[in-house]
Amino acid sequence: MAREFSRPQRVAQQIQKEVAVIIQREIKDPRLGLVTVSSVDVTRDLAYAKIFVTFLDDSDEGIKQGLEALEESKPYIRSLLSKAMRLRAVPELRFAYDRSLAEGIRLSNLASKAVKEDLRKQQEHDHKDEDS
Repeated sequence: MAREFSRPQRVAQQIQKEVAVIIQREIKDPRLGLVTVSSVDVTRDLAYAKIFVTFLDDSDEGIKQGLEALEESKPYIRSLLSKAMRLRAVPELRFAYDRSLAEGIRLSNLASKAVKEDLRKQQEHDHKDEDS
């Protein structure tokens, strides 16, 4: 019987859960604010884990400070991760800002704006037809 998920995918899911808890409970850096771990990609050899995060403060300065705080906390996060997970070698962590959430919101707003504009034009057109 084939496995549903590959080992790197299972490890990535576990890392995502554990790192989210560690950041929330253990890291007390004021530069972080509210951080969400949106996804984790692990290499096939389990040597590297790229952790995608989003911040409540999504300004350029907020993102920069948040990533700096995570980079400084990386050794501590990795040591706590090694205690929480049963792996022979814990992957090297790399943090990256996940722009997909902000981009999705922007596209959703653009679509909503276009629909409203179409409705307004349709109503104007219908109103002109009634006057004629």
